[in-house]
Amino acid sequence: MNYRRAASDAGIHVYGFAAFALGAIQLVWGDFAVIWHPVQPGVPFRTPLAYVVAVCLIAAGLAVQRRGTARTGLAVLGVLYMLAACLWLPRVIGYPQIFGTWGGFNEQLIIAVAAAIGYVALESSADAREARLSGRQFLILRTTFGVCVAILGCVHFSALEQTAAMVPAWIPPGQRFWATATGGAMVLAGLSIISGVQSVLAARMFTALIGVFAVFVWLPRIQAEPRGHVAWAGTMITMAVAGAGWLVADVFGPAYGDHDPRNARTASRAPHARRNRTAG
Repeated sequence: MNYRRAASDAGIHVYGFAAFALGAIQLVWGDFAVIWHPVQPGVPFRTPLAYVVAVCLIAAGLAVQRRGTARTGLAVLGVLYMLAACLWLPRVIGYPQIFGTWGGFNEQLIIAVAAAIGYVALESSADAREARLSGRQFLILRTTFGVCVAILGCVHFSALEQTAAMVPAWIPPGQRFWATATGGAMVLAGLSIISGVQSVLAARMFTALIGVFAVFVWLPRIQAEPRGHVAWAGTMITMAVAGAGWLVADVFGPAYGDHDPRNARTASRAPHARRNRTAG
């Protein structure tokens, strides 16, 4: 990513800020965001561990804001969010029929995968970056991200009543309509990202949906419970997911080339074409 492009690099800064804010919240309350990072009460040294993770989130979130340290920050955040995703695995394995457990797992995995995509996009060498972005590794990351987005959409349908209850009742035409519409939109966005068809638009639409969710669901909860840990942690986790979608959209976008599978060959030739034009 080119940090001189302020508009097209906003995603990585939102992603980093969400990590910083989540760490600060964890530091203030001295506890994990337990609904999303389910560290069990019996874990040895749980409270000191919560403080250590909080400091890591803060430091990595700050590191992401600077070009020279962004890859290190993304690597740390990728590991932390991947560990959080792994904490969901016992529930996924124990209760595979409950889509909510898959939703919790995918919510953390999607943030971790975005860190990996950003890490690849920040490769210092232009040739190495183009090779990675057009290679199999990147396609695996891209497909994983798309699958996670689609599963988050499916969660809306598996828990339609609970999802509808989160929609403010005053928004027309109704709570069930928006629960269904946003779930369907996320499924379509995930499929679009997987296939590589209109993936930039799909990633930005997903980001917008998560952003709207934060504004209409979590901000009112903060207003109602300004000292509530869950309200603040939920807001920052949601912002992290939105930042993940924004970061990925920036990598897919025109500023860096939309690396669809069908464009991989063109992308791999791009650096050579630029050199030839320069030489000419």
